[in-house]
Amino acid sequence: MRHCTLAGRVALIMLVGLAALASGLGRSAFAESADSDSLHDTPKPPRQEWSFYGPLGKFDQAQLKRGLEVYRQVCANCHSLKLVAFRDLAARGGPGFTEAQAKAIAAEYTIEDGPNDDGKMFSRPGRLSDYFPSPFPNEQAARAALTAIPPDLSVIAKARSYERGFPLFLVDPIIQYQEHGVDYLYALLTGYTHEDDPNWDEYIPGHRIAMAKPLSDGMVEYSDGSPQTMHQYARDVSAFLMWAAEPRLEDRKRMGFNVIIYLVVFAALLYLVKRKIWKKVHAGH
Repeated sequence: MRHCTLAGRVALIMLVGLAALASGLGRSAFAESADSDSLHDTPKPPRQEWSFYGPLGKFDQAQLKRGLEVYRQVCANCHSLKLVAFRDLAARGGPGFTEAQAKAIAAEYTIEDGPNDDGKMFSRPGRLSDYFPSPFPNEQAARAALTAIPPDLSVIAKARSYERGFPLFLVDPIIQYQEHGVDYLYALLTGYTHEDDPNWDEYIPGHRIAMAKPLSDGMVEYSDGSPQTMHQYARDVSAFLMWAAEPRLEDRKRMGFNVIIYLVVFAALLYLVKRKIWKKVHAGH
């Protein structure tokens, strides 16, 4: 009798626990469904064509130079680029500036340095060894000026991405598609499609973004005759930020290609050696 009573109590406890778990899961699923409602109408960024796509892709130096101008004249008012040094502008695989040109660009910036012999901080022109300075002295100043801390753009092209879903995520490694981040940046910059709301963006969940529309036609003057349109600016600065995130991309691809060639030749030699050795073995039989 006691055994039956104990078993009944255990069964009752299990039923109550299962009911509570099911209720909790139901509420959680409902909450997740409610939170994801705003995601259903957020389109995926369309895939763009980039010069640096593929195993043999390279940066377009003219595009990187234009993108630098867009960053300096527009983005640098709020966003830092603290991991990029001025010397990188003259490095191989970059925008293609000479060392003298990179020095001239660095000298246009004022860098706070010190302390000096008197123990005081001082300002000086930038040098090749310096990094792009932040537009704000600290995060508190940025928050006070903009009500939010703008992200650093040094690796933004690698830090931001989106899911391509099945079966595309299986195909991407085969076709060497690694430009999810830069596609996302371009879509974000061109997604301000509501003229009456400068903070409405098509590619942001909920369609609300703290950054008001940053680009418009004619903002930056190009000296190479390229179209001075919002879409061109967005494409150029997105490519520049891709380079900033991976300035050694061309070296990596070059090394990868050389390794593949080496492995192919090595495999061919192994096959020929194997045929020669086993040919003698078969001939002996």
